Amino acid sequence: MSEEAFETGMRIRREVLGDEHVDRANAGTTAFSRPFQDYITAGAWGTVWSREGLDRRTRSCITLATLTALHCHDELAMHVRAAVRNGLTPTEIGEVLLHTSVYAGAPAANAAYAVAQRTLAELGEPSAVPPADG
Repeated sequence: MSEEAFETGMRIRREVLGDEHVDRANAGTTAFSRPFQDYITAGAWGTVWSREGLDRRTRSCITLATLTALHCHDELAMHVRAAVRNGLTPTEIGEVLLHTSVYAGAPAANAAYAVAQRTLAELGEPSAVPPADG
């Protein structure tokens, strides 16, 4: 792993996921998990997310679809926040999940919608807040 890839990865990781998330992840890193954190930072963020072939909005769409298809619900909320930070609207996030349901199945998309709706509501998105009872 190159130092340049790690530094680029840390910068992009912070830009996409936010300082709070990255600081929390770093604070929880142990000697056991350090190799994985270094790999994710340099490999995923410093090598793949830094490429010019796709913009961050597109990368977020792909990430949401993949996490939905693989039932990675623990990672989904983090990447819904990242998608918003990368400029996706709640409507676009919903379209990604709906499109994914055709290919990955309704149960996977149903669970992803629940995570996305909860996360968007936490971010203050009015369209994601259930209506109050009459």
